[in-house]
Amino acid sequence: MNTESLWIVGLLIFLALAFDFMNGFHDAANSIATIVSTGVLKPNQAVAFAAVFNLLALLIFHLSVAATVGKGIVNPVVVDLHVLFGALVGAITWNFITWFYGIPSSSSHALIGGLIGATIPKAGLGALVWGGILKTLLFIVLSPLLGFLLGSIILVIVSHIFKHKSPSSTDRLFRGLQIISSGAYSLGHGGNDSQKTIGIIWLILISSGYLTADSASPGYLVILSCYLAIACGTLFGGWRIVKTMGQRLTKLKPVGGFCAETGGAITLFLASALGIPVSTTHTITGAIIGVGSTQHVSGVRWGIAKNIVWAWIFTIPVTAIIASLAYGLSLYLY
Repeated sequence: MNTESLWIVGLLIFLALAFDFMNGFHDAANSIATIVSTGVLKPNQAVAFAAVFNLLALLIFHLSVAATVGKGIVNPVVVDLHVLFGALVGAITWNFITWFYGIPSSSSHALIGGLIGATIPKAGLGALVWGGILKTLLFIVLSPLLGFLLGSIILVIVSHIFKHKSPSSTDRLFRGLQIISSGAYSLGHGGNDSQKTIGIIWLILISSGYLTADSASPGYLVILSCYLAIACGTLFGGWRIVKTMGQRLTKLKPVGGFCAETGGAITLFLASALGIPVSTTHTITGAIIGVGSTQHVSGVRWGIAKNIVWAWIFTIPVTAIIASLAYGLSLYLY
């Protein structure tokens, strides 16, 4: 590989880590919105707490999700550096737009939309791995639904167990328990979301010839770098989205925050075990709505929820279009 190509690989890895950082920054709200809105932790404490657990996920999760992103969305044989540039530019652009407007969209689906959009003009629809794509699309519906159901069920169980306890004693207990549930959710967030960038860098190394398509891992340095990048992004936090998730969508007390985070964490642990790149945003939003609607249907601001769902619908197609244009620009420039 010549020096010029080496610089391009380095630039793409930098863009991938920048996306990973922005993923943590953008999705910090997923981990901390409930614990901040209930007043259990102050914002600065919450992001530091979440960042630590994002990083600890390195010790728990296998590379199942990374393998799906690296080899299960598009055929790695047709992927080149132009495709990866287009995918990353598309995902980063959409993340910036949605962060600016405080919309809790999916970084995961932005990345997948970017991969699809940049691959089609290169190799056509035949280069897409439809099994992995359909599994991901299915969980666009299933992850918020599962979060909704688990959050609701856990709240019903908890309400039944503590029905004879005073509100003040229950509140004190769940202020402590919410620390545990928030940590578990941050583990799930780090374990699922950081692996998407690991998968992208894996593709970069395969397409540039540093690794073969049958490689079992992109290397420990890549894995550690991705977990560090998402943890640092979470540490800086995306406060615009925190406000939407933790305050505008519904009002939560510590018991509700605990139930939402626990339901979301279970969903993420399950998805990561199955190697499915789900949206942590979709998952926690569904769990928060499930808790809010179980307490009182009118407790959820459905107009805001509708706007969030529209953002989910548009994420993959819009990101795919941006990525396709960026792919064309890459060909023109190099």
